[in-house]
Order: sequence, then C-alpha cells, then structure tokens
Amino acid sequence: MAERKVTWGPRDKHTLIGKSIQRIDGVEKASGFAKYTNDINPPGTLFCKLLVCKHGKARIKKLNVEAAKKVPGVHGVYLFKNEGDTCNWDGDIVAAVAAERSQVAQDGVRAIEVVFEELKHFVDEDDLAAATAFKETVETDGKKEEVSRAKDLVDRTVGDPDAALKAAEVVHEGYYGINTISHMCLEPHGSHAHWQTGEGPKLVVHHSTQNVSGTGGQFATKFGLDAADVRIICNYIGGGFGSKFAADEWGWAAAQLAKETGRPVRLMLDRATELKTPGTRPSGYAKVTIGAKKDGTITVWKSHHWGTDGPQGGTIDGNQMPYVFDFENKVVKSTGIKTDCGPNRAWRAPHHPQLCVVTDCAIDDLAAKLKMDSKEVFLKNIKQLDKVAAQNSDLYVAEINRAAELMDWKAKWHPHGEGGKGSVKRGLGLAINRWGGGAVKGTCMVKVHPDGGAEVFLGSQDLGTGTRTVIAQVLAETFGLALNKVKVNLGSNAYPAANPSGGSITVGSVTGSTRRAASEALWKISDLVAEKYKVAADSIEAGDGKLWSGGKAVCTWQEACRLLDNRALEVMGESPVKDGLTSVLVGGCQMADVSVDTDTGIIRIHKMVAVQDCGTIINEMTAKSQIYGGVIMGIASALSEERIMDNTTGRYINADLDTYRLPRIGDIGEIVIDLWQPDSEYNRGVVGLGEPPVIPTAAAIANAVANATGVRVPVLPMTPKRVLDALKGARA
Repeated sequence: MAERKVTWGPRDKHTLIGKSIQRIDGVEKASGFAKYTNDINPPGTLFCKLLVCKHGKARIKKLNVEAAKKVPGVHGVYLFKNEGDTCNWDGDIVAAVAAERSQVAQDGVRAIEVVFEELKHFVDEDDLAAATAFKETVETDGKKEEVSRAKDLVDRTVGDPDAALKAAEVVHEGYYGINTISHMCLEPHGSHAHWQTGEGPKLVVHHSTQNVSGTGGQFATKFGLDAADVRIICNYIGGGFGSKFAADEWGWAAAQLAKETGRPVRLMLDRATELKTPGTRPSGYAKVTIGAKKDGTITVWKSHHWGTDGPQGGTIDGNQMPYVFDFENKVVKSTGIKTDCGPNRAWRAPHHPQLCVVTDCAIDDLAAKLKMDSKEVFLKNIKQLDKVAAQNSDLYVAEINRAAELMDWKAKWHPHGEGGKGSVKRGLGLAINRWGGGAVKGTCMVKVHPDGGAEVFLGSQDLGTGTRTVIAQVLAETFGLALNKVKVNLGSNAYPAANPSGGSITVGSVTGSTRRAASEALWKISDLVAEKYKVAADSIEAGDGKLWSGGKAVCTWQEACRLLDNRALEVMGESPVKDGLTSVLVGGCQMADVSVDTDTGIIRIHKMVAVQDCGTIINEMTAKSQIYGGVIMGIASALSEERIMDNTTGRYINADLDTYRLPRIGDIGEIVIDLWQPDSEYNRGVVGLGEPPVIPTAAAIANAVANATGVRVPVLPMTPKRVLDALKGARA
C-alpha cells in the first residue's frame, strides 16, 4: 500500500465537511418515529411510580409495603431505603412500585405505610454565617464530634496581594453570586429493563444515557453478570447536559423489578424528582476586592467565595478563580457549605459559568469605577490570562473586536448609569470564556460492502446535537458519496466501544475515529483499483460517487467495491491520535444588549452576540445550534432559573414546570453567532463546542444590566424583585 497521511484536506475541496446540513434524524424526531427510552413499551411492560421523602432531612421510623403489594395490578415493590435509614433531602427516593398501569402504581405508592422522623436540616446556601454556626454531630472512628456545615476548601496566595492593594491606584470591592440551578432534561432520567432467556444478552436495558459504552458494566457488576450479558440501547436521548453517565439506582431498580416479576419494567423519574435528585449545578457567592492602575491594568485580586453542591459540602472551584485571568498578586479562599439539598452533577461546563459571573462582573465594576469602557479594560488585561487561556490570547483580542463590530459597541456603549432618560434604561455588557473540548479514547468500525454500501458502527450516542449527522458527513465525504448513501449505527454497547458524551468531547472523538477508519478503507480499495486500472495508488481520490486519478474518472464507487471479491471490508478507527484531526482549547466572547424597566424590574434582551472558535468545523448548522442552545441556557440562569429552597421546611418549593421558570420565546431576543474560523483555526483540527457558549452569557447580561442602570444586581438570576431591591438599595 502506498504511504498516505490522514488529514481533513483543503477546506475549499469539501462538499460536505464544513457545510450547513440539517440533522439526518430530524424527520424521525419531528414525526415521532424516533423512540426514546420513555417510548419503549413492549407487551407486558410494568410501569413504576416512586415514593420519595418530602422533608429536608428525615429518618424512616416505619416502612411497611405489604399493603402496596396487595393492591390489584401491583407486581413488585423495590426499596431504595429501609427502616432506620436517613433521607438526606426533599426528593430522596424511598421506594418504587411496579404495576400494570402508572395509575395503579400510584395507588400502590399511596398504600405504603411510612413514618418519617424529621431531623434538623440546613438548606440556606448563601448564608455563610448561618452555615458556620450550624453544628451537627458526626461519628468518625467511633468518636462523636460537633462540626460546622461550612468547611474551608481552598486558601492560596500568590505574590504579595496586601502590598499590591496598598499600591493600587483604584480599588473596587463587590459582592457577587449565582444560585443553584437543577438539571431540567426534557426527557427525565430512567430506564426500561427486561431479562431474556436463550441466545443473546441476558439483560437488555433501554437507558437514557450519555454513556452507552460505559453503562453496561455498571449493570453487570450490580447483578453479577459478565459485561457481554448486558445490552444497553439508547437510540435517542432527550438531553443530558452532564447528568446521565451512570446506571443510577433507579436503573438498577428497574432491572431488579424486571428480574423479580419476569416482566419488562419501565422506571422514569417524574418531573419533581427529576429536578430534586439527579443533580444540580453548585451555587457560588463571593466577596471580591480588585485593584488596578489608572490605565486599567489589574494588579491584584482578592476573593472569598462560598456556596453549596449539596450533601458533599463543595462549591465552585476556587483553584480556577479568577476565571480565565491570572493576576500576579492574588489571594483566593473558598468555603463549601454542606446542605440538605439534592446532590451535584456536572452541568454543562461545570463551574465555569459561575466563575465567569464572579470574575467578569468584578472586572466590569472596576471598569466603571475607572470610568473606562469595559471592553478596553478586558483588552488591556488580555496578556494576564491564565496558562491555559494564554495560548489563545491573540484569538481573544480578535474575537472581542469582532463581537464589538457585530454589536456596534462603539456607537452604543456609554458609561455605567447613563442608559437613557425615563424609566427604561439600556446598556451593554461582555464576558469571555474558555474550554478544553479535546477528543477522548474511542473506537469505531467502518464497513464497506461489495455492492458499495458503506456504514459505521460505534457505541456513542446522539444527545440531539447532530452526532449522527457529523459522522455521516465525514464518512460520506471520505468516500466521495452522497450523504444518503452512508449509514450510521450508534446507540448500542454491542458496537465498538466509543466515547461518552460530555465535556465537549464527542465531535472530535467520533469524527476523528471515523475519518481514520474511512481513510484506511479508501486506501485499501484504492490499492485494488490501482492494480486493476494501472494507475498510481496514491494519486486516487474519491468524489462524486467515483474514484479519480489525475483529474480523470477511473471507475465508479460501486465498481471499485466489487473488487472486494464478495467480502465486506471492515476497518477499525481510533481516537484520539496526534495527527492533526483534533485539537484542544477554545475561547470566545459574548456581548449583551439589554434594557431594564426600573419601574417593574423587568429585563429585556435585545441582542446577544456570540463569537466562538472551535477549530475545524464539521457542520456549521449544528455548531451554531450548539451556540444557540448555550446562549438560551445562559439567559435562563441570568434571568429566571433557580432552585428555591424553603428554609423552614427544607422543601424544594418550585420543583415543577410551572414555577421552575425557563425562558420563553419572548425572553430570548436576537442571537447573532459568528463562528471564528480563519485558516489558522481550520488547520488546528476539531475541538468540541458543547460547553463554551453557555459560559459567558449570564455574566455578559449581568454586566449589561449594570451598564444600563449604574447599579449591580449582585445575585443571579436577576428576577424583577432582585432588580428593584438593588435599585432601591442604591437610592437608600
């Protein structure tokens, strides 16, 4: 075989890669043909309902399920907890009832006799003093001691912050915060499980998961099976955002109930439990002192931040503060608060949106105190990026300037508080982001049939981001075929083990392995063509359904594949490989144009500009879709989305689709996207884009509100009440 190199090739030669192509599974989803875990309903399926704790913290004094078992139509009860166990938050799952219909299962839940002993709870995530004062008794190595709910996690000093603060020409002190938000996947967490006899896997689980290849082993270990005996299927998933990597106790419950009853069992979390239990994004609050020279050069950063990730007692990562920037003199302290609230799970760009709010809002307020354009202050300090972001310093400058051009920043910007006459004020704000997005280990198999059919198999999953589509584009482009001439097989752990989908790793992982396998398959076929048609093997290219040499058609793709001698060609591809197909690290800038009604406290988004790099773009349409989705989620956490806990009862009081408020169409405004892809970016290789666009949105909006009104709304989301309270406080 002639020696070749795997590359993406010149961007101007592509017919599919880099183009805007609609999702190939769009019709299935729009028509209802696509089947999600919640749609799996073979004959005999039993349906589950859950009994959950409805206290902040409680011990189960009595738990009797015998009456539930006797309800007509109930076939099984699964206990997550037993008498004497402690429930650690409102929504902690106690039991599941499986029945012929969901209504009957609910009757079974009501028949369970359960008595809770309420325990002392703490759910006030932003009150550091109260958390410090709140004591609880813990037992370690047989010894009991009183401990606080607050625990210092990070305390680091770099340089000489005190001296730098004394020497600073301008100093700003501020308080900033962003509340906990919950995962709100359109498709709740859950599984459909059934056990088989005879040939094939023993346990088949349709599981709503971001980790098709990795979840089977978790079921196998739990039930004492070989991994080969468990089949995981997830053809479609209605969102995950970092929360669906595990089998989870409800997945195990579905499988156990299926085993005990001999029937298929479907267990999907209800909406309230979905909000309370499968994970939240930690809160973060901070007191910041920042000093600078009169020209805007920041010389010192001091911050103490705190918050909660629930029972673990963590908060946002102090080691990444200040976010993106790394000033010569700094002191950072962080304190975690242990609360009796639902646990933390990764939520799209873990910690980064919260860190961005604290950092970029403080810089914006410093700019206001300096009476400088905040854009100029960001640019002034772009050489003080942390070691990771510094690799992209020139890109940040270009992207900030491009965003300013798209926003018409120069014409619209004004000093803080000069947002116009009357009660409605208008302002601009900006924030920046960074993310890794590198590919991770994964494999695929490309199969070419003698009749010209081409397909790829990999145990990855499509979260709705267009994974099937980008894989198909790469496979079809490599073979010179139309998109509808290739087939993508994913969503099963029967296929070659592939990457989970999280951390923006998917597109690089799946397209890199597919390109490598497809390229090798093409080379093998090209060698056969070269031998038959007497052309140089390394001169052969694929395109328009044919193989070409020196600009002349040699044969059709089908004619070439017939040379496989009636045997399908199978080639494995791996990712990542350091061959230039994939890379790591992206940056971006977002700007917000908002107005604030100072009479009502209502914020209106007029325009969001998002300039984002992501290396080689496989599908421009799906890349932009990621940014649209990220910006919309950022708007949610800026304006309305938050978990509201009742300090008295310990209950999560807005765990429903009515009062856990997400944006409506009228809340969004215009979103302008610029995919920053000069040749230098295209030549870097593919980098993931799932996380970056959600990071700076809330901070940019918060800064725009401050620019409009001259008043910082310190804690997000900026509900009308918080806006009015901030304005009232500023006037007092």
